[in-house]
Amino acid sequence: MRIYESLGQCETDAPRLHSGGMTGWGKTLVAVALLTSATGIGLAQDAFLPSPVRSVSTIPANGDVNPYGVAFVPDNFQTGSGPLKHGDILVSNYNNSSNLQGTGTTIVRISKSGPATTFFQGKEPLGLSTALGTLQYGFIVVGNAPTEKGTSATAGPGSLLVINNQGKLIQKFTSAAIQGPWDMALWDGGDSAIAFVSNALTGTVIRLDFKVSSSGLTLLSTKTIASGYVHRGDPVTLFVSPAGLVYDGKRNVLYVASSGDNAVFAVRNAADRQTDDGLGSIIYQDNAHLHGALAMAMAPNGHLLVSNSDGINPDANEPSEIVEFTTDGAFVKQLSVDPSPGGAFGLAVRTTADTAIFAAVDDNANALLIWTLNLEE
Repeated sequence: MRIYESLGQCETDAPRLHSGGMTGWGKTLVAVALLTSATGIGLAQDAFLPSPVRSVSTIPANGDVNPYGVAFVPDNFQTGSGPLKHGDILVSNYNNSSNLQGTGTTIVRISKSGPATTFFQGKEPLGLSTALGTLQYGFIVVGNAPTEKGTSATAGPGSLLVINNQGKLIQKFTSAAIQGPWDMALWDGGDSAIAFVSNALTGTVIRLDFKVSSSGLTLLSTKTIASGYVHRGDPVTLFVSPAGLVYDGKRNVLYVASSGDNAVFAVRNAADRQTDDGLGSIIYQDNAHLHGALAMAMAPNGHLLVSNSDGINPDANEPSEIVEFTTDGAFVKQLSVDPSPGGAFGLAVRTTADTAIFAAVDDNANALLIWTLNLEE
């Protein structure tokens, strides 16, 4: 394979990336190095300097802030006559224009060029969390973890919302098992789907099995498959709880990032287990690089990428870090998305035959950072 180069263009001036004492283009090269490691391919010989990272504001017309969830619109998504295009990126907002946590109501669409536009707007209070995913039938599933006054003391159990490709809410799922859906791994089987959901209020991970058709989703069963993770309210991060989820369908393993435990766990036989596996087995715990493990995604080479809330074991020299590590627990690299703490949250990776795209929110700047790498044979 030949090397690839970063091709993304800036919509606005990109926030400066932090990596030790590096500044300017040196920090951008660190970002590209992370992605290069994630795909196992080097830089193209016909170019040395990468193009700038693309930075897009995620603030919609109603002023919502605090971007949380990130999801790509895949090539098999049925767009119909709606506004979404394959390759678009969706970002959910958790706060309203007054910056009250758990009151954001919007999902914005970020296309391959231009500013973000509002794809969905619901009614307060919603608090659209990192639990965001798509299904090929043309549906978007998003968790809402609402509060009445922006505090964990006023948090409600929330629900899972189903939105169609026109940006219209068509279904809402609530149950005693859904308690503050903080993140989600959504497995898409066409006529069936599985939503693995981490609950901020109970410290549990649940599996919801769905039948899917052109008219919507039918819930078949709900099962608690993991529990016992640290969970509590927090005045800064709102919740310290299990968060990021990644499902490896080939191994039938669900990876769980738990902020309060400051570790990543593996839950085996996740898609069909009928018993609670407790915490599962720990695969990564590294206080030198983890500072409140949060949202999580899998890179093309099978490595895991986890953002950090800086709410646990903070390090002023490592703010807003995204950490790359193997499923065997070996640290690989890290990247800061903002020079101040608390900026890292939702992230996602998309690969096609010729591109690898990495997208990560910067909560501090209310922006989505996008790195696009072209793959060449």
